[in-house]
Amino acid sequence: MGSFLRNLTPDQQVSLVFVVLFGLLLIASGVNVVLSLRERRATDGSDPDDDASDVRALHMQDNQALLRSSWIMMLVFWVGWAAGDHAALVLFGVVSFFILREFISLSPTRRSDHRSLVLAFFVVLPLQYALVWMELFNLFTVFIPVYVFLAIPVVSALGNDPQRFLERNAKLQWGIMVCVYGMSHVPALLLLHFKGFAGKTAFLVFFLVLVVQTCMLVQHVAARGLRRPVAPAISDSFHWRSWVLGLAAGGVLGALLAGFTPFKPLPALAMALVACAAGSFGHLVMKAIKRDRGVTHWGLAGRSVTGTSGLLDRVDALCFAAPVFFHSVRWTFDL
Repeated sequence: MGSFLRNLTPDQQVSLVFVVLFGLLLIASGVNVVLSLRERRATDGSDPDDDASDVRALHMQDNQALLRSSWIMMLVFWVGWAAGDHAALVLFGVVSFFILREFISLSPTRRSDHRSLVLAFFVVLPLQYALVWMELFNLFTVFIPVYVFLAIPVVSALGNDPQRFLERNAKLQWGIMVCVYGMSHVPALLLLHFKGFAGKTAFLVFFLVLVVQTCMLVQHVAARGLRRPVAPAISDSFHWRSWVLGLAAGGVLGALLAGFTPFKPLPALAMALVACAAGSFGHLVMKAIKRDRGVTHWGLAGRSVTGTSGLLDRVDALCFAAPVFFHSVRWTFDL
């Protein structure tokens, strides 16, 4: 098997990974359909006020939402890879646009903020991805945290509206950091140049997404039987025990995937742990923001402005993990 994989071209290796992942999603979807039918039959003959039935139905909804998000993310990555690295940049730029729109839709703005919003959506976002396109990594890593951080309040001040000035600008700057800066680091991984790893940088994206999603999935499942969450006002599913289990699952998977990356097993384990920790804590932070806005999903009544029931809900952990993982890789390999 090892010699077979080594004899494949990089494109064939990536294609094989997609075949395996889509196959696993099909199997998971089939199992979910069977469980849904079984649950429906059990519900038809049970008491409508049965608490256990309500809990099972809620778990089924969580599983279905997880499957939908997994399919969406996998299709996005497949289209991005099939179209090429630069087409992937455009695709992730579109994703950034929609998740920033979701974020801003739940943050109250005033007429005087229109200039800043235009700057964010139609200047900052395309410029950030243009810097990635040109592989100006040193500039793209400081463009938003330094230059945009200073430019946004200046443009807002020119709007001559001091009411809640700090709060309004902080919300916009935070949205840009998460939705544009964070997400832009995912396609940036495709443009890194490793010695002896040409044409295989798509595996870095796979590595990042798989370990982070595995960590979040295990953490979510493990938390179902636990009590006393760490921050109950923010998240019912964040416990230190479930967090450690999720971290361990992501780290082990990272070590197992080392052969598909430029890392050796121990560095792969370390990279996976770093990405999982950043992603899980980032997910908790985004939950805190949603609670502050009085919602449970990015989008009114669980339906986002993109029509995908909260696209930002699906990628918030990735937005936090991607910059940390990207810079860890660059520093490790001196790229």
